[in-house]
Amino acid sequence: MFDMQDDGATAGICRDCFSAVLGVDRRCRACGSPRLLRHPELHQLSIAHIDCDAFYAAVEKRDRPELADKPVIIGGGTRGVVSTACYIARIHGVKSAMPMFKALKLCPHATVIPPDMTKYATAGKQVRELMLEVTPLVEPLSIDEAFLDLTGTARLHGMSPALTLAHLIARISEKVGISASVGLSHNKFLAKLASDLEKPRGFSVLGKAETLSFLASKPVGFIWGVGKAMQEELAKGGITMISQLQQMEKNDLMRRYGSMGARLYHLSRGEDQRIVSTDDHSKSISAETTFNTDIADRAELERILWPLAEKVSRRAKAEGVAGHTVVLKLKTSDFKLRTRNVSLADPTLLAHRIYDAALPLLQRETTGTAFRLIGIGISGLVEARPEQETETLDVTTAARAKAELAVDRIRDKFGRDAVNRGINFGSDD
Repeated sequence: MFDMQDDGATAGICRDCFSAVLGVDRRCRACGSPRLLRHPELHQLSIAHIDCDAFYAAVEKRDRPELADKPVIIGGGTRGVVSTACYIARIHGVKSAMPMFKALKLCPHATVIPPDMTKYATAGKQVRELMLEVTPLVEPLSIDEAFLDLTGTARLHGMSPALTLAHLIARISEKVGISASVGLSHNKFLAKLASDLEKPRGFSVLGKAETLSFLASKPVGFIWGVGKAMQEELAKGGITMISQLQQMEKNDLMRRYGSMGARLYHLSRGEDQRIVSTDDHSKSISAETTFNTDIADRAELERILWPLAEKVSRRAKAEGVAGHTVVLKLKTSDFKLRTRNVSLADPTLLAHRIYDAALPLLQRETTGTAFRLIGIGISGLVEARPEQETETLDVTTAARAKAELAVDRIRDKFGRDAVNRGINFGSDD
């Protein structure tokens, strides 16, 4: 990646006032800002990845300005995990998914705030709407990040995609009150890599000419999909750097690593043919909870699982999707994760079907082990047709499904407290 403060011949733009800058400038001649963006391919690239910086923590700091220069951790109590840590807390070693007790040992003076998902969803929607103002080709990855394809938008906006993105980031800061980082490149893989290079408030560019040399100097873990296990597998074959993969033949990699070998071959060379997809349906829907004390009792875990299944069902109904697969998630007292799943003959968004599918999975795992977390979800999402779903069920299950949908209609009209649904735990009926 080219140095954003390079004083060579490459012209660029000012990220603060958007003026054009010359290659010899160290500061913008119009506003004096040192935040200058330069790259030989700056105005030819159009695939971007935008990632909001420490999103949950940023939203909280926006609403509580007195925390602006203080470490903030978003998460549960002492037995929970870190959802997000601001960059000040990260300096102390706090990371996402870290047990809260460990995070507080590293940064005991941090302010801990429970997550407010409704607030974050509102902010995420505002960011999404601003993205859609510059291009219809927005592919959400989560509440706070997305790919954008700005190909062909220069005529519409009267400026290059790079300059449009600079304006967009400024609008996110102005309208939503948070910062975001940008990666700009010629495909999704490289745009995602670029957005992580200079956080927070970064704007990094990876061009076609530098792709091979940039990747060659990186460890194999930089490649999307190469996790710890795959890194260990590659290391057994003496492969630790992307430069080594670049020297290998595709057939050789596929012979060693199967279909993953083809991905290694192409991504190590910066080749990614995936398009920016506008399908914004979630790939999965889930809900989980962390306990204050570990739980080993099966009946208690079953009771806790039911409201989680209801929460998943509510989200699925709100998004109009149903899942082919039900997933159970458990975490033991020593933080070991167990994930179990079962495929359904027909997709569902109904709480009782989600719960009934997960129950045998839970029963097989509750053999005396104490758990600190339980979660449930659905994946393999498709468009939902809840009324039609009842037609494929047996008489008893269909009756329960119709009753659930009737309760939903009452709650929609009179509020969630109008009807309280329960379930007979510990009964074979």
